[in-house]
Amino acid sequence: QVQLVESGGGLVQAGGSLRLSCAASGRTFRSYAMGWFRQAPGKEREFVAAISWSGGSTYYADSVKGRFTISRDNAKNTVYLQMNSLKPEDTAVYYCAASVVAGSGVPDDYNYWGQGTQVTVSS
Repeated sequence: QVQLVESGGGLVQAGGSLRLSCAASGRTFRSYAMGWFRQAPGKEREFVAAISWSGGSTYYADSVKGRFTISRDNAKNTVYLQMNSLKPEDTAVYYCAASVVAGSGVPDDYNYWGQGTQVTVSS
């Protein structure tokens, strides 16, 4: 069992930056690949980024490639999402999730989810 708690969301102007954190409970954190997803009002949940168990492989949606960076610290049981050059279209609730499948962009491949953190980018 893994429990996930996101933090770091907020309101930022376009062009600004935020860093999201996802703290995981349990000693099995390093056994899971991790991902970030987002969901805007009226839209389906979409893949943002994923990282392998070791952190050696990362995967990004085309819409965030070059602007967002996913990383993890297994000693701290935490995964991060550094978001730079934010755009109004990045506004959404951001969720972290844990999976036994590395690099998946499919929500159904993720076994555990956090409660989400709101990111709002003003123009």
